[in-house]
Amino acid sequence: MEKSDLVKIVGSNNVLDSPSILEEYACDMSFVPRVRPMCVVRPGNAEQVQSIVRWANETGTPLVPVSSGPPHFRGDTVPRMGGSVIVDLSHMKKIVRIDTRNRVAMVEPGVTFSELQPELEKVGLSAYMPLCPRGSKSVVGSMLEREPITMPAHHWDSTDPFLCAELIYGTGDAMRTGEAAGPETTEEQWKIGKSQMTPFGLSQMDENKIISGAQGTIGIITWATMKCRMASKFSRILMIPSENITPLFNLSYQVLRTRQCDHCFILNDLNLASLLARDPGEIKALRDVLPPWVLVVSFEGNGYLPEDKVAWQEADFRDIVAHTGDLSADDTIPGATAEDLSRMLSRPSDEPYWKLRYKGGCSDIFFLTTLRKTAEFVAAMAGMAQSRRFVPSDIGVYIQPVVQGTGCHCEFDLFYNPGNAAETERVKWLVTEGAASLANMGAFFSRPYGAWAKVAYGRAVETATMQRKLKKIFDPKDVLNPGQLCF
Repeated sequence: MEKSDLVKIVGSNNVLDSPSILEEYACDMSFVPRVRPMCVVRPGNAEQVQSIVRWANETGTPLVPVSSGPPHFRGDTVPRMGGSVIVDLSHMKKIVRIDTRNRVAMVEPGVTFSELQPELEKVGLSAYMPLCPRGSKSVVGSMLEREPITMPAHHWDSTDPFLCAELIYGTGDAMRTGEAAGPETTEEQWKIGKSQMTPFGLSQMDENKIISGAQGTIGIITWATMKCRMASKFSRILMIPSENITPLFNLSYQVLRTRQCDHCFILNDLNLASLLARDPGEIKALRDVLPPWVLVVSFEGNGYLPEDKVAWQEADFRDIVAHTGDLSADDTIPGATAEDLSRMLSRPSDEPYWKLRYKGGCSDIFFLTTLRKTAEFVAAMAGMAQSRRFVPSDIGVYIQPVVQGTGCHCEFDLFYNPGNAAETERVKWLVTEGAASLANMGAFFSRPYGAWAKVAYGRAVETATMQRKLKKIFDPKDVLNPGQLCF
C-alpha cells in the first residue's frame, strides 16, 4: 500500500500511522483478538469516502469504518486481519439540516448526541436516544446498530428512528436510499417540500434493512436523516419499585398496549445506581437503598395544553397501578427522584461513561425476547455467573420494550475490573460461551457482535447464505470490514 495514494485523497494531516494511534484502534473493551491496522484515514466528505472505497477495491485493502469516538465495546471496529485501514468518519460533523415542520434532522456520521441534542433543543425538538449514550456516540452509528430508544410507544419499526441515507457501497457506487433517492438532488427536493422522510425504496427494495446492523460490511453512510420528536414543554416521571421483576412486566404490558406513557423501561438497582452516581463508593451506597427493581415511565406534554395531557395520562396510569394491588407509583423512591432521572434521560452520559464508573470495565450481553420470558433469562444469567464464580450482584440489568412492546431488548451489563485477570476471564466466558446457553433458551441475537455471530448464524443457515449473496453483490471484493458477521 502506498500511503501517498491516501494522502492524495484526504491530505497528509488525515492519514495517521503513528504507533500510539494505531494501538488505539487495535483493540477495544471486547474480547476480540488485538489486530493493529496499517493506518487510519479521516475523510471529510462523501467524495473522499467514495475515493477511498474505490482505492481499496483497486488495491485489495480491507477497510474498517468507524464513526463513534472511544471507548468502543463490541469488537466491530477492530480489524479482523492485518493490513486494514481504519476509515474514521468522526471528522464528518455537519448537521446538514433540521426540518422543524416534519421533525427530521439530517446529519453526517461524525455527529454525536452531545452535539445534536443542543441544536435540536434550539428549535423545540429532541432526538430519540438510547439509554444515556456515551458523549462520543455517533448518532448515525447508534441508528445503524439498532440501539433501542427509551420510548417504545414511538417505536414503530426495528430501524426507527433511521429514515434515509446516502450510502457508498463496497463497490464504490453511491446511492441515496428511500425517498432521498430522487428525483433530483436533496437540495432540489427541499425546494418542493420533501424532507427525506420515507425510508422505503427504491421500488420494492428496502436498502435500510440491508445496511442496518451490518457492522460496516455492506456500505459506508455519509449522511442520514432521522425522526425527531417535539421537545417536552411539561413532563412527569414516575417510578414503580418492586422486590421482584414479574409484577413490573404485567404492568408494562397494560400501559404499552394502550401507549399511555412515553419513556418506559426497567432497571435493576446496580444499573440505576451506576446511572445516577459518579464513583464506586457512591454507587455501592446508593444501591444499598434503592429497591431491587424499578420501572420508569414518563408522560411528555407538548403543543397545546401540555399540562392537561400529562395530567390525564398520569391519572389513567395511576388507576392502572392501583388495580395491581401491590405496586405503587411515585416521583421519589429511596435513593432517586424524578429530577435525577429527567436529567439522565435528556442528555448523553457525563464522564466517566456510566458503564465504567463502578469497576472500570463493562461487557454487555444483549438480545431480543419478550417481556414474559425475561425473568427466566435473569435467573439463568445469575445461575451461570455463580457457576463461574462471578458475583451475580455485579450484573446490571436493563430491560427495554421495543416496537410498541411487541418484544424487548434484554441487556446484562457485567461490571468487572480489567486489571483482575481472573475476573476478566470469567466475564469473557459469560459473554461468549454463555451466549450459546441463552440462545438455547430462545434468546435472539439480532445484533451478533464478535463470538455471538457463530451462535446466531449457526441457527440461521439460510439467513447466512442470503447475506453472503448480498455481500457478493454490494461488496464483491470483500473490502468492507471482512471477517465480521458471517462473512
